[in-house]
Amino acid sequence: MAAAEATATDETATPQTALGTRDRLVRTASRLMQRGGYENTPVKQLVREAGATLGSLYHFFPGGKQELAVAAIHYGDEEFTELISAGLASHPDPARAVETVAELLADALAASDWREGCPVTTTALETVGRIPELQTACARAFAHWEEIVAAKLLASGHPEARARDLASTVINTLEGAETSAQVTRSRTPLLVAGRHLARLVDSYASQAGQAG
Repeated sequence: MAAAEATATDETATPQTALGTRDRLVRTASRLMQRGGYENTPVKQLVREAGATLGSLYHFFPGGKQELAVAAIHYGDEEFTELISAGLASHPDPARAVETVAELLADALAASDWREGCPVTTTALETVGRIPELQTACARAFAHWEEIVAAKLLASGHPEARARDLASTVINTLEGAETSAQVTRSRTPLLVAGRHLARLVDSYASQAGQAG
């Protein structure tokens, strides 16, 4: 019945309208999963808040909620990437740039009333060992963010192995600090993490300078 509804709904839709519906579904799913995870995002609520129908959901995502969730994780990945990239581009010095990323994350989290942290963490944790497609999408998001930070460090002269290790440390530290900031409803954990990550990056840069 859902497929029939999808056909009736979407065959009459213009390409622009259809694209808008898919986009709304993905964005809404990303926001709801960011706040409550995959399991706590009911399909009916998702469809209602997206201003869509069950038929349109199954039209765009024949695999249903799980397929939509993968698309939502990819969307959240790109959205988070924009924030990280903006912070990294804010300063030529990677240490100051990393600190700015932490500040931007703190600002964004506070602006959401502490409800919208990392777009994939909750879903990643609650689906461990159960839904491989979602686990893979979440793992790719984390790896993507590390690649972006590593690229900044590589461009500033850090050796590749060190740049990748530092990038992993940066992302993992910010992830933990963001969770703490949500629980305490405070920007402090992220700001403290940012300052100490900057010192860590600086310390490696200083070692490289002395070695040279």
